[in-house]
Amino acid sequence: MSAPFAAPWRSLRRIGALATKELAHIRRDPQTLAMALGMPVALLLLFGFGVTFDLERLPLVVVDQDQTRESRHLAEVIAVSGDLTVGLRADAIEAGEAEMRAGHAVATVVVPEGFGRSVVRGAPAAIQLVVDGADAATATQVINKADAIIGAGLGRQSARPPLSVHSWTLYNPAGRSALMLVPGLMAFILAMVCVLLTALTVAREWERGSMEQLFTTPVRRGELIVGKLLPYVVLGVLAVLLVLAVGAWVFSVPIRGSLLALAVASLLFLVGMLAQGLLVSVVTKHQMVATQVATLSSMLPTLLLSGFVFPIANMPPVLKAVAYVLPATHYVASLRAILLRGNGFPEIALHLGALAAFAAAMVAVSTARFRRRLD
Repeated sequence: MSAPFAAPWRSLRRIGALATKELAHIRRDPQTLAMALGMPVALLLLFGFGVTFDLERLPLVVVDQDQTRESRHLAEVIAVSGDLTVGLRADAIEAGEAEMRAGHAVATVVVPEGFGRSVVRGAPAAIQLVVDGADAATATQVINKADAIIGAGLGRQSARPPLSVHSWTLYNPAGRSALMLVPGLMAFILAMVCVLLTALTVAREWERGSMEQLFTTPVRRGELIVGKLLPYVVLGVLAVLLVLAVGAWVFSVPIRGSLLALAVASLLFLVGMLAQGLLVSVVTKHQMVATQVATLSSMLPTLLLSGFVFPIANMPPVLKAVAYVLPATHYVASLRAILLRGNGFPEIALHLGALAAFAAAMVAVSTARFRRRLD
């Protein structure tokens, strides 16, 4: 082999030897396989079924002070809607307040006297809705659901129905929370699992004393980092495929956009998070400390600052700047764009650039922090 190609070929051979060694260790370690392949699926199922914003059968109290056919019909409209239920019918608003104070109802609908006459004449009919605001998310859903249900009921009774507004919800017409949550859950779970996987790699080598053996070989720092990353990238790709399959099969999450764009975004995200875990292991050199730092540095930022749960636009400027540095922010946006809106490379180009920059930075910093010496 000619001299110009000898050095790169030897470097590839060393990287391949390191990757083969790491793969052999993974095959002999069922805990690593369980963490890489079993944990993402288990967490997706747990969070997917356990975390939902789709509230149904919310109990209400109907205080009917009118006692007419129209007021009773309105109560029936609420009862048969499925989203809201009439837990109690009373004559005084105090009964509704007592039910809400006891936690047995989330709202009280007060139908005043004269409601029936107003409906028959086609005049504006006022109804009072008293909502328990202790849970702001539930209160917002109750107001929206009650407004839609009661508005439809009044429209059918009135001779002069109110203004009719036709609206369409794109990409998630049924308003299912699973379609919003699963892409964010994918980023959250993969970030946590990938960082934990590689956080234990070099730390384990230091604790077992096998790092000294690597120092006697001609393996360079960059070759060591790449050789240890490659097997976990393969595991990460398998985890992504499993999570996508479970999301599509169990939660009916569609894949409307470019598969190639999805693959590129996932690969860049995996490399960035795996390199972050490797950096943690290089810095800490102890498995227990590496596990704690990896969990805190991946789980909390992804959950709180990636836009998965809380909108980034509502965050203070400092936190907003931090959020846009996190790879999970761009991966969540890319997943929602590709899976739900059917986008491709042009729409997520900025997100791909941010993911690539983070991955390159993590690999470079991990390589720079690694030292071929014993402290």
